[in-house]
Amino acid sequence: MVNEMDMSLEKKWLGEERAKITVKNLQGRNINAQYATSYEEALEATLEMIPPEATVARGDSLSVDQVGIIPALVRRNQNVISDQFKRDADGYLIDSVEDRQRMHREAFFADIFLAGTNAVTLDGRLVNVDAMGNRVAAMIFGPRKVILVAGVNKIVEDVDEAMERIHQVAAPMNSRRHYLKHHLDAFGDLPCVRTGRCIDCNHDRRSCRYTVIIEGSGNKERIYVVLVGEELGI
Repeated sequence: MVNEMDMSLEKKWLGEERAKITVKNLQGRNINAQYATSYEEALEATLEMIPPEATVARGDSLSVDQVGIIPALVRRNQNVISDQFKRDADGYLIDSVEDRQRMHREAFFADIFLAGTNAVTLDGRLVNVDAMGNRVAAMIFGPRKVILVAGVNKIVEDVDEAMERIHQVAAPMNSRRHYLKHHLDAFGDLPCVRTGRCIDCNHDRRSCRYTVIIEGSGNKERIYVVLVGEELGI
């Protein structure tokens, strides 16, 4: 019996077709890109790109967490990992502010930098917005290799749609995540957290301060993108 309510196969097909176009265009911009059908395949592909003894740093990324990359590296026990976003079971950051600031800076000297991306356009541009700038800065300079993991839900038509998605969907949801799950009360006063809409505020905790559009890479062996046939991140 056909279940007309289940559109999972159609969504999977559409995501894969869009991913194929995006992967081809990323490759045309000197960015290594591949498609993984599942979390498991994405994890395997990412681990294969991280050699033993390589130092690994990360940016704040729900996608990286969902795929399970850091726990897998810990289990593998072959790499030095700098994770400034370690949290306890209640969502509180484990390391001190001073230690986290040190790790932010150390990320620029890492062999591998892991992160997600806020959006990727069909024509192969990576669009990201940051609060502190540490994540986007490491994407464009410093670490020897950058590995970005993103679900097909991050694929957008163009830069304009990317910016709309970031400001009206990703930023409000991410800020509310910090408020609700990470006990950062100051985020509760953000207009986007209170209303669900970006009003281009100048709040101290604003997460949309540094915008980077990666048009391509001058070094073909530096930026790697794993597009996953699942909904990942925010």
